[in-house]
Amino acid sequence: MSYLRYVKVIGTMHVSPRSREEVVRTILEERPHAVAIELDRTRFLAMNENRRMTLEEALRFGRKGLINYVLAEVEEKLGEEFGMKPGEEMKAAISAAQTLGVPLYLIDEDINLILAKIVAAPAREKFLMALESLSVFLPAGTTGGPSDVMGDYKIMMMQFKRRYPYLYRVLVEERNEVMVRNLISIVDSLKARSIRKPRVVAVVGLGHKPGIEHLLDSVKEKVSAPPSQNRYW
Repeated sequence: MSYLRYVKVIGTMHVSPRSREEVVRTILEERPHAVAIELDRTRFLAMNENRRMTLEEALRFGRKGLINYVLAEVEEKLGEEFGMKPGEEMKAAISAAQTLGVPLYLIDEDINLILAKIVAAPAREKFLMALESLSVFLPAGTTGGPSDVMGDYKIMMMQFKRRYPYLYRVLVEERNEVMVRNLISIVDSLKARSIRKPRVVAVVGLGHKPGIEHLLDSVKEKVSAPPSQNRYW
């Protein structure tokens, strides 16, 4: 049997109020043994402090800091468009885990490693990404709501992969692999505690859901494994 049988993956739009509601409803209905979220420790702490890096602070960290700043600004702008600050669905997952009294795990790749990979991207991809990031701040015509975006996410991901093959690999595929390894470790640690059929709810970005589910379905469960080291509480 594959590991997918133990993991319920929720694919969210990070700036969608509907996603926040789905996260809370699913976790409370599933009543899992553990909740896993698409964050690392650095982003988790920054989100809880509710503090944003200024441009001056970002420049002190060089290119990695500037890239981090631009990505944060883009998400903030999208949050204003859709009526929810970035990360609200992750906060909702954290709150639901606390309500149920179940462990919370941070399963994403370290942000500093992700930023280092972005810095190493081919010049062409970085230039295109910079142009498209800036376009978010320009006035735009009337568009559909977040539900339209969610319905078209497969097309969006295909376009992103075609335009940015390197960035797609490091931002989507490699992070999928990291998160799947961590989810497998979580399941194994729960089974090591004599939980025969562990239930884990994983809250990740919509673009990660198909890849994570495919990888989980392709891995056969192990007989035994050491406890997971990704538990936050």
